[in-house]
Amino acid sequence: MGNLLMLWVAAAGMCYTTLSASAWSVSNFLVTGPKAYLTYATSVALGAQAGVEECKFQFAWEQWNCPEHAFQFSTHGRLRGATRESSFIHAIRSAGVMYTITKNCSMGDFENCGCDGSKNGKTGGHGWIWGGCSDNVEFGEKISRLFVDSLEKGKDARALMNLHNSRAGRLAVRASMKRTCKCHGISGSCSIQTCWLQLADFREMGDYLKAKYDRALKIELDKRRLRAGNRAEGRWAPTETFLPRAEAELVFLEDSPDYCTHNASLGIYGTEGRECLQDSRSASRREQRSCARLCTECGLQVEERRTEAMSSCDCSFKWCCTVKCSQCRRTVNRYYCTRPAGSVRPRARGKSSAW
Repeated sequence: MGNLLMLWVAAAGMCYTTLSASAWSVSNFLVTGPKAYLTYATSVALGAQAGVEECKFQFAWEQWNCPEHAFQFSTHGRLRGATRESSFIHAIRSAGVMYTITKNCSMGDFENCGCDGSKNGKTGGHGWIWGGCSDNVEFGEKISRLFVDSLEKGKDARALMNLHNSRAGRLAVRASMKRTCKCHGISGSCSIQTCWLQLADFREMGDYLKAKYDRALKIELDKRRLRAGNRAEGRWAPTETFLPRAEAELVFLEDSPDYCTHNASLGIYGTEGRECLQDSRSASRREQRSCARLCTECGLQVEERRTEAMSSCDCSFKWCCTVKCSQCRRTVNRYYCTRPAGSVRPRARGKSSAW
């Protein structure tokens, strides 16, 4: 399977190392879905990778920090848990694929797809009309759904949850789109504006879904409906299961495990040894609390370590046209979660690396 991924990436003239971080999960995307859609394989792979990287960014200072193996669909034949973290994974992965396909479509990278001009010429609001080149989210959503949803082969509660959260990820792409306008009129009077819809930066998508994660809903499903959905002759849509209150929300079925302590059987590394932020003026409020969240709340202490780092300094502009800098050595303080002296390290449970 890895060789197949290599061939596809090489054919697109790309470096395989770009995708190696999540090659296992990305390769599953590429071998899924109708053969006719393999023309979008490179964009799907890049979109999946964008989801991986955004997940890592959003959870960098959390007890669960989105490890690589979390994006694997199963390990040793066992499916992942239906936790709050799993809901985010499915949503950000689906959003990443939709986002990248939509971008490539609007840029003219696909022969059968371009800007969305379906509203052009229509009145949008007071003083403005639809026009320009709107990003084609309809097309991006279609291709993302074909690739991502086809990964769910089961008909149980977990499959329904995954389908629902993948759809919530696609809805997030739509929800975060922004209207961009251009003024028209004599001498720049802006008497009328032409407007179109553009995708927001993917970081905004990540922030949007992280907020959804923080208030995700735990769902208790009707067992009778579950039994009906498991029958070979039918399966209801996830929207019918969770609507009306949760269409765009992330949902989960199981409580999250303890991410503080190492647990090999669940693929949990624990927070011992993790770096945290302290006394950083540029850090966000959530980053400033990372030492409490990663260390103190997990029964660990914060250890300060002084290290040396090299950075550019004494930069000057040279005519014409370069900037020359010196390399300066400076002492920086870093903070890590460590076990208090004399405390007993809990025994790691399990032997496998499934998450």
